[in-house]
Amino acid sequence: MSKRALVKYLQSLGKQDLEDQVLDLYARFKPVKEYYNFVFNPKEDKLVEEAKFKIAKEYFPTNGRKPKARRSVAQKAIKQFLTLELDPALTADVMLFNIETAQRYNGDKRINQEAFYKSMLNSFTEMVEYIEINGLKSVYKKRLIDIADTAFDQEWFNAEAFDTLLHP
Repeated sequence: MSKRALVKYLQSLGKQDLEDQVLDLYARFKPVKEYYNFVFNPKEDKLVEEAKFKIAKEYFPTNGRKPKARRSVAQKAIKQFLTLELDPALTADVMLFNIETAQRYNGDKRINQEAFYKSMLNSFTEMVEYIEINGLKSVYKKRLIDIADTAFDQEWFNAEAFDTLLHP
């Protein structure tokens, strides 16, 4: 359905029908519920803390299980922040926290999978672009440099790419 057709359909509905449809969407779809919960009660700090906890738990589980170290957990939280249009500084902070946590884990227990380093470079690339687009580079410059330096210190095969992104 095109947006134009949707607008035409919505205009043909009465107020009660519209309310019923929105309530139905709210009940059926979790993203709709999250959106309305955020719009009417924006607890950005709480969302950031929850995301950081989930990311940290991926690498340093509290219940003694083996770490999974999945990049997808952080990517899901970041995607949600972008959808909700969370404050860019908070989103950037979570992006940085994700890579910093992965590097802390890699410092404790060396990861021998090339895919891990490639995915961290992808995350770093997306993060640098996001930070530059939102004019936050001066705010997070030290953390960005620390991440690139840590990649060198931990002898990541793609460490030069981290540095190149910061100093084109």
